[in-house]
Amino acid sequence: MSAPAQVQALQVWRDREDKLLRLRLSRPKANIIDAATLTVLDRALADSANDLHLHSVLLDTEGPNFSFGASVSEHLPGQCREMLEMLHKLVLRMLDYPVPILVAVRGQCLGGGLEVALSGHLIFATSDSRLGQPEIQLGVFPPAASCLLPERIGIAQAEDLIYSGRIISGEEALRIGLVNAISDDPEAAALAYYDAHLGKRSASSLRFALPAARADMVDRVRAKLAHVEATYLNELMRTRDAVEGLQAFLEKRPPVWEDR
Repeated sequence: MSAPAQVQALQVWRDREDKLLRLRLSRPKANIIDAATLTVLDRALADSANDLHLHSVLLDTEGPNFSFGASVSEHLPGQCREMLEMLHKLVLRMLDYPVPILVAVRGQCLGGGLEVALSGHLIFATSDSRLGQPEIQLGVFPPAASCLLPERIGIAQAEDLIYSGRIISGEEALRIGLVNAISDDPEAAALAYYDAHLGKRSASSLRFALPAARADMVDRVRAKLAHVEATYLNELMRTRDAVEGLQAFLEKRPPVWEDR
């Protein structure tokens, strides 16, 4: 095993005879998905994508929570365009990544944090994890999750989570197909899955299996994401309530909606 290297908000190292890329978000307890985190995550994946001996990636986090979500301040007018473009670039890189990305979730996995997790291939979580897209509570909606959730759990379950903004447990997430497995130790469960399955396979064959399984899905998400990103930036963020909800959150006060 290679020793972990601290790269700003991310630890990066190789495991399992260098066939498993380990990525660990390292800004506990919140592990906020901000521009710095997006930059180092995207770079680490880009740098390893052409390694023909790579079998898989495991993304997990330091601390009790996977992520509290995206940086709210970076979603205000004037900053949100760059932030969304960076997030969606990472989402598409993960969706189209040539080998399976395993994600281990503990504690809170919310907003942009859940969007990153959803961009992986298999998600392992604890039964008491808290997963959700609470953006509607702030007067906005989650563009990436609006594309990813219907693909993963179907339109009915996706609409419930997006419109209500409610947070669900790992148990419920397993029941609706949001996560693949629950475990008291999701990192160990992901490693066990790698050892039992991915590590024994041909890395070359995995690179054919992935696009065969998800090519249509990736194409749909790419097309829809461009549309909803434009809606978010050019229409939603021109409304009074969207800005009010974000500012109220930052000011730690209840929002005052005017429905406009």
